[in-house]
Amino acid sequence: MKHDYKKLWPLFLTFFKIGGFTFGGGYAMIPLIQKETVENKKWITDDDILEIIAIAESTPGPVAINSATFVGYKTCGFLGAVCATLGVVLPSFVIILAISYVLEAFQEIKAVQYAFNGIRAGVLALLVKALWTMYKKSPKGWAAYIVMAVAFVLTAILKVNVLFVIVFCAVFGLITASLVKKEAEK
Repeated sequence: MKHDYKKLWPLFLTFFKIGGFTFGGGYAMIPLIQKETVENKKWITDDDILEIIAIAESTPGPVAINSATFVGYKTCGFLGAVCATLGVVLPSFVIILAISYVLEAFQEIKAVQYAFNGIRAGVLALLVKALWTMYKKSPKGWAAYIVMAVAFVLTAILKVNVLFVIVFCAVFGLITASLVKKEAEK
């Protein structure tokens, strides 16, 4: 696979911007990653972003960093993965380092507390948008709805470890695919 290494700097800058101007963690970054990498830069496709997010959620580590690493790798190989990962991590590192020096005084200011309450509401809207976008692109059918409902109940209500839920979903998908294949062969 040949890569265009002229994309390394734009890759770094794109993820630096995403990392620097997104509040609320990795899931809040997903719509921005999709917009920048699929719609604006056309480095990857919508199908790629769904696969990347599925892999990023299934591997250890923060989803935003994993997503950046996978997009970078898909775009420019190993160096692209390094550039995208550094780009998305660097702003948070610098901001946290700066805030750690003034955390006590910063935490007590009412205007800051209100601002963060507003930011949380905005992040919730971004998460709902990401969920809706992923839902529209995902395969539909009885199996998908069962997996979605069971995974939600297991993680949100029963507090089952996400790793077990992912393994359950993978096994369910394999069993369902083999049953569909056997039905088709009949």
